[in-house]
Amino acid sequence: MRPPYEVILKEDRIGVAAPDRTLLRLAVAQPLCVPRDVAENARRHAAAVRAARARVVIFPELSLTGYELDAPVVSVDDARLAPLVEACAETGALALAGAPVAGDHIAMLTVTGAGVTVAYRKMWLGDAESRRFRPGDTPTVLTVDGWRVGLGICKDTGVAVHAARTAALGIDVYAAGALELARDAAVTEQRAHRTATTHRVWVAVASFAGSTGGGYTEAAGRSGVWTPEGAVYVRAGTNPGEVASARIG
Repeated sequence: MRPPYEVILKEDRIGVAAPDRTLLRLAVAQPLCVPRDVAENARRHAAAVRAARARVVIFPELSLTGYELDAPVVSVDDARLAPLVEACAETGALALAGAPVAGDHIAMLTVTGAGVTVAYRKMWLGDAESRRFRPGDTPTVLTVDGWRVGLGICKDTGVAVHAARTAALGIDVYAAGALELARDAAVTEQRAHRTATTHRVWVAVASFAGSTGGGYTEAAGRSGVWTPEGAVYVRAGTNPGEVASARIG
């Protein structure tokens, strides 16, 4: 029987971790998404977290609802997220999952064994998104085991000033959830390379795979991690259910 998640692992590491921090194991996941079914999607996120065995697991834009721009908001105390909280508690992971949240924002949620918080609100919206959602107004950086992780969501990654403002806060990793059509897969590659080489940081992008709303009948997948030199370090394929995991230092 095929396992629910295929994990592509890069165990080698580049460089040496700073004295005040450990090596960081991070993963980018692209689970199959059921439109608007937060409960089922949370279970699939939980399975991906367990499979990744990583400290930080990044998911695509609006991963908990799919790219359904009319989906109801997801609250931080939503009981349907319990399986994901439990998986993070069991593995010690911090998951970054996508959802619409109160205030009409496209957001990235931080999920740990302690619960759920809104970590970041997307600052640059697409045209269709702006009919419902409002842009966030500030970049965000999380500190995980001494690593500073800047956050972005899809179109943010194509706006040079977003990466610059985030990098100005001092980051080691730029982590983003994204959604692109299969024919536009090169867009993610170009943006990740530019951010990595401009700011000399690791870049990790979780890219939606499969199909979802908004006309995305064939999403790109190919989630990956890029080195500060802009090289692809590890990458998933195009199928839903793949996880790419890397240990960096």
